[in-house]
Amino acid sequence: MIAKLPTRTTVLTGRHVRLEPLTPAHVADLFRVVGGDDEVWRWTLSPTPHTEDELATTLKDRLADPACVPFAVVHLATGRAIGVTCYFDASTEQEQLEIGGTWYGRAHWRTAVNTESKLLLLTHAFEELGMGRVYWKIDHLNERSQAAVLRLGAVHEGTLRRHRRRPDGSWRDSVYFSMLREEWPTARKRLASRLDRG
Repeated sequence: MIAKLPTRTTVLTGRHVRLEPLTPAHVADLFRVVGGDDEVWRWTLSPTPHTEDELATTLKDRLADPACVPFAVVHLATGRAIGVTCYFDASTEQEQLEIGGTWYGRAHWRTAVNTESKLLLLTHAFEELGMGRVYWKIDHLNERSQAAVLRLGAVHEGTLRRHRRRPDGSWRDSVYFSMLREEWPTARKRLASRLDRG
């Protein structure tokens, strides 16, 4: 299979969430669930938005990034956007892309939302785009996200020291994880089973 780049027109639908192209129309819904919540934004590379305009600027920057394919995560039960997740730096030559820039309203932490979002993104990356490697890079202090990625079946690769500057000016190390095409079938079964268990 020849690898293909992800597009900004893709819609991925599961039982709990739909990943649809992020647009400015999602700002109001998103601000309801993440606006002003420092804990949601604690490990991101964006400052906490305290107004809809500030969140709109954050999303505008994401939409302006040509290396990013951003999705709004829509909760099917309510029809409202509850978070954002993205593909970054896709390469057909290297058959790889990053999943990142992910955040959800705190009410949806430790629910089926993240599990199904990752199942949709990984299925699309490996089975439709033909990627051979999907990777994540996470702040070394963000132990919750590191544990979540390991539960997906990803493998810890290593750490880039002093890699990115945080909004407060401090420096983070970035911990890298990846999943390879040959590891995906086992991981997919694990994720599907977790969703079936609720």
